[in-house]
Amino acid sequence: MNLNLKARQNNTYDAIVVGTGISGGWAAKELTENGLNTLVLERGRNVRHVEDYPTMLMKPWEIPYNNQVPPEEAKHYQKQMRTGYTIRQTTKHWWVRDTDQPYEEVKRFDWIRGYHVGGRSIMWGRQSYRLAPMDFEANAKDGIGVDWPIRYDDLAPWYTHVEKFAGISGEALGLPQLPDSDFLPPWELNCLEEVLKETMAERFNRVLTIGRTANMTQPHNGRGKCMSRNLCSRGCPYGGYFSSNASTLPAAAATGNMTLRPHSIVDSVIYDEELGKATGVRVIDAETLETTEYYANVIFLNASCMNTTLIMMNSISDRFPNGLGNDSGELGHNVMDHHFRVGANGEYDGFEDRYYWGRRPTGFYIPRYRNLERNDRPYLRGFGYQGGASREGWQRGVRELAIGEPLKEFVQAPGRWTMGMTAFGEMLPDHSNRVYLDRDKTDKWGQPTLVFDVEFKENEYKMREDMKNDAAEMLEAAGMKNVRTFDDPGGPGLGIHEMGTARMGRDPKTSVLNGWNQVHACKNVYVTDGACMTSAACQNPSLTYMAFAARAANHAAEELKKGNL
Repeated sequence: MNLNLKARQNNTYDAIVVGTGISGGWAAKELTENGLNTLVLERGRNVRHVEDYPTMLMKPWEIPYNNQVPPEEAKHYQKQMRTGYTIRQTTKHWWVRDTDQPYEEVKRFDWIRGYHVGGRSIMWGRQSYRLAPMDFEANAKDGIGVDWPIRYDDLAPWYTHVEKFAGISGEALGLPQLPDSDFLPPWELNCLEEVLKETMAERFNRVLTIGRTANMTQPHNGRGKCMSRNLCSRGCPYGGYFSSNASTLPAAAATGNMTLRPHSIVDSVIYDEELGKATGVRVIDAETLETTEYYANVIFLNASCMNTTLIMMNSISDRFPNGLGNDSGELGHNVMDHHFRVGANGEYDGFEDRYYWGRRPTGFYIPRYRNLERNDRPYLRGFGYQGGASREGWQRGVRELAIGEPLKEFVQAPGRWTMGMTAFGEMLPDHSNRVYLDRDKTDKWGQPTLVFDVEFKENEYKMREDMKNDAAEMLEAAGMKNVRTFDDPGGPGLGIHEMGTARMGRDPKTSVLNGWNQVHACKNVYVTDGACMTSAACQNPSLTYMAFAARAANHAAEELKKGNL
């Protein structure tokens, strides 16, 4: 008995955070800075900032197979490769092997994952936009899903809090559909992008700005500025963009209150029927398969949307026979992503004497302009565009029939100007879009696997017509030639913005989490990754996850002080 008590004491913390990605890093930082002794669990290996970025400085001629992955290795990444850009010699170590960690699809779903300390914060797109007041009101206004339990003003101070620490560069615009912040200086548009910006303002009364990004234009909070290498996905030795590894986890470690435990797969949350709350988590050691229990007063689930949902579904008790907090039956439902890969591109005659400096880490952004004041399109909600203009490089010489000096001169000269844009559109929550567990099919650690039954619906496909045609219209108006549209919806998940499977709401009968990201029926468990989202809006969501995690962690710390958890 005494031995068991001592073991439990050794494994007891004030707080447990599951996951080390964008939201988990923020939960760890805020909890530890509030003085809480915090255990941070990560299912993958440890990745130390700089020391564990093996390809960050690799030169092109040092990369084997021209940066491609040979077929015998590629067979392990068949679903991760659906993006077309993730699995390279220089980045393959960040992504999971599908053969080790399988999932099933009733309908195609592209679940793109990275399991290691820092998670996808190392490889994310870094585009950082706030949701707007209208986004938090849209479900109630349209009668879609459930109403958000908070409004923009509840989250606004926490957007500011995380932006100031992370370092977001951008331009203030004063647009109600894209709230501003205290930005670092913006990156610059190039000459052709300025032409499109002026044309859009004059012809369409629409706004084009430089993308707001977590790549820093000046040193900030002890990190160096972005060097415009365009090698972010290998890990940045300068800390030039925000990641958990470069930013939040070092801050948490500096408090002396964080214990980081990699190779720790959380099987389930331990629920105490008598106490009526969670008391800890069961953890499988990924290397030894040994199972250990860890205990805490408060638990943050930040394992990424789908893995947080898996853990909750796998947390079965007499009180929660259908998964932790699943009184509403909504756990695992309302899966959302952003739909994209639709837009247009074209070529431009002119500016032959103009060029630009470096490999800028962001392009232009066109904020949403459809259905703002009223719904006057045959679909609900809207979309924004991300794109850029550049000059063709030496690669165009591959197609030329030339050798010797003429070929050398050709490939050393900049090519023609081209420009393209891709729309990112909002996907509506729908109860029929869901994931569930297959307990008969397990992974190499004995965990049940997820089954995806998700598809784009009629609203998304109607929206894509405008996403495609508007792009072509704007490019042609700016004088682009040979404008071509494209539309390849792929599968949901390809945006890598999974959301909605444990949504927030006002009513425990129709939602899983309350307005503080607490599980309605188990208030010492918080969920602040994409699973908490009630609607998707059309903006990249990571900044919102950061704000939710910081807000919830400070709420938890206050509630602990009051003895409410």
